[in-house]
Amino acid sequence: MGQPVREYLLTLCVTAAVTYLLTGPVRKFAIAAGAMPEIRARDVHREPTPRLGGIAMFGGLCAGLLVASHLTNLKSVFENSNEPRALLSGAALIWILGVLDDKWGVDALVKLGGQMIAAGVMVLQGLTILWIPIPGVGTVSLTPMQGTLLTVALVVITINAVNFVDGLDGLASGMVCIAAAAFFMYAYRMWFGYGIEAAAPATLFSVVLMGMCLGFLPHNMHPARIFMGDSGSMLIGLVMAAGAVSVTGQVDPDLLNLKAGGLREATHAMVPVYIPLLLPLTVIAVPVADLILAIVRRTWKGQSPFAADRGHLHHRLLEIGHSHSRAVLIMYFWSALIAFGAVAYSANNASMWIVLGIVLLSAVGLVLLLLPRFTPRAPQWAERMVPPRYRRLARAVVDPAGVAAEAEAAAAEEEREPVPAGINGATAIGDRSRFVDRHRANSHH
Repeated sequence: MGQPVREYLLTLCVTAAVTYLLTGPVRKFAIAAGAMPEIRARDVHREPTPRLGGIAMFGGLCAGLLVASHLTNLKSVFENSNEPRALLSGAALIWILGVLDDKWGVDALVKLGGQMIAAGVMVLQGLTILWIPIPGVGTVSLTPMQGTLLTVALVVITINAVNFVDGLDGLASGMVCIAAAAFFMYAYRMWFGYGIEAAAPATLFSVVLMGMCLGFLPHNMHPARIFMGDSGSMLIGLVMAAGAVSVTGQVDPDLLNLKAGGLREATHAMVPVYIPLLLPLTVIAVPVADLILAIVRRTWKGQSPFAADRGHLHHRLLEIGHSHSRAVLIMYFWSALIAFGAVAYSANNASMWIVLGIVLLSAVGLVLLLLPRFTPRAPQWAERMVPPRYRRLARAVVDPAGVAAEAEAAAAEEEREPVPAGINGATAIGDRSRFVDRHRANSHH
């Protein structure tokens, strides 16, 4: 079989295009249906924004799988495996649950039960962990009950990790897209580097997941015109978990040993998947860390682990002085470093250059994290060659009234009451307005 790079690219483009084109009509439908909850205390945004973005993402998922099933090389994935159908079944259930939650709200325990049912549906159709490669022990075969429990636990953890990190505009979709790109590189290498057909479904899942996130991201960047809601965050979390279960629990380590040419080579190739529970955690390490910290924090305070608060990592980045966009970019940076670092280490874990590169980039990330208010300023002679946002210092000297007006407008934005949700909210019709009292604030100038 030839390497279907062009078919993967076509699947990616179709998924992204369908998701992008559906998001606009879905936004209008969400507004008409009243899926615009009022601003909560833990929310970062200040204007009611429609949800149900997961509807468009599910449409992109269906379109991507449909196109792939008719392509010359990728249709073999559907012929030789039932995993794509298992994914679609579980995704449909979790998507319906998310839509109900976005519109009417669903109790946390009910959502947890729905997530377990969706994972169980995938297990019943063959998408399950069959064995675990453990270093020093070898391959451990799992009983059907053990495989079911481990698969359900992995799916539920991944879904909630993605759901917890969905707190800033463009954060969850961007981080999952980065993770999916890294996962695609790993699964593609398993398939074509070692000729293991069992890695093909995971490769397809990663491409479709990237398309879903890329198609939705333009509508979700700050300031977001629509949120994916639980219908989207739980959906992309389930697709990510399905890929991890597929490539980890379905790939036979003994077959990899044969394909790699020896035990030493196979050991190096299996570094990131020695323990299947750690594979999705390395790909979405930041959301999982946020999930663990949230559970510990809420339990320590005597609260329910599912109680919402403003203690997530992205909230803390905003509190120490980072802007919305910078906080999102920092989270992107750490996700890419961990995900691609794990993939690079799995490809050549004997190279010290990879380890040194990861350490160096980690140091850069820490410097960026500890300098929240650093804004580069251009010298006076170079101001005309740089964007206007780097000329604020010069404007303070030349036009102090303009700077005062900007500060007053910012203060008004901080103090004003949230706009109540409804069909006539600030984001319901027309362009978004960052300041509802803009004319009043500037009327005296």
